[in-house]
Amino acid sequence: MNITILGAGAWGTALAILLAERHPVMLWGREAQAMRDADSLRENRAYLPGFTLPRALRPTADFDAAVAHAGEDGLLIVATSVSGLRPVVERLRGSPVPNLVWLCKGLEENTRLLPHQVVSEVFGRALPHGALSGPSFAQEVAAGLPCALTVASASPELRERVVKAVHGRSMRVYASEDLVGVEVGGAVKNILAIATGVLDGMGLGLNARAALITRGLAEITRLGVALGGRAETFMGLTGVGDLILTCTGDLSRNRRVGLGLAEGKKLEAIVQELGHVAEGVRCAGAVRALAGDIGIEMPIADAVARVLFDGDSPAAMVEKLLSRDPRNET
Repeated sequence: MNITILGAGAWGTALAILLAERHPVMLWGREAQAMRDADSLRENRAYLPGFTLPRALRPTADFDAAVAHAGEDGLLIVATSVSGLRPVVERLRGSPVPNLVWLCKGLEENTRLLPHQVVSEVFGRALPHGALSGPSFAQEVAAGLPCALTVASASPELRERVVKAVHGRSMRVYASEDLVGVEVGGAVKNILAIATGVLDGMGLGLNARAALITRGLAEITRLGVALGGRAETFMGLTGVGDLILTCTGDLSRNRRVGLGLAEGKKLEAIVQELGHVAEGVRCAGAVRALAGDIGIEMPIADAVARVLFDGDSPAAMVEKLLSRDPRNET
């Protein structure tokens, strides 16, 4: 199966490396020189250094050629950030796009739309589309370590196509019809990872971490169900699975944002040090606004947004969360 991945960041490159073991893969990136370097050096030194690109993987900066490679029977995977999703799918609008999947997790900052809503708004017509999501660090996937993901789509044919293409060797892929639930879980867990990083950076202990992750899962579920997702989805890979990984894994960029905030660093300095997108930062304001619009209580997400955008200190965030009135757990 011909596969094209649009977006040559760490995650897009890692998935391209994995898939090129079994499929002809084209990896598109915006920067022509970086793609030429990746092709000649057989390594994406800008975003995923240290991993060899297989010969079946062709880096390119030619967007049209990359899209054409997927063809009518292949698979087109968008691996940009959420902010990059709309520009890419707008470029696809005039092209035949039989099978479209995206990897990004979050809400569009200004519109508060989930990725599938962005895609539907741009195309304005039905087309097989879905999200491939779950607990996954790019470095581990590129190294061939075991990983499990979920493909979510209303199209049974697309779900089957993605499972056929991606499932195998070190990668397991499960299928779900709950696109909303999968996307909400992937978006909000990044915000909670920032909160967990703050707690860990302040030395508040493993008990506090467990409590925050558990109550964070309750927040994710409340929002997801209100938006039309299924409660059981949040007990799966794209809910509790992705939440645990992002909140506790040292490779988590969002967790590192929280650790930096706890050290007293400015947000701008932290993001610059990362050198990569931390989706939880962009997503926090959108989730807070969306939750307010539909009347969903999300105290942890709100507290993170206050630290990021309103000038609250990490200590004030913790104090506000601890001073909330007691209530029934469920």
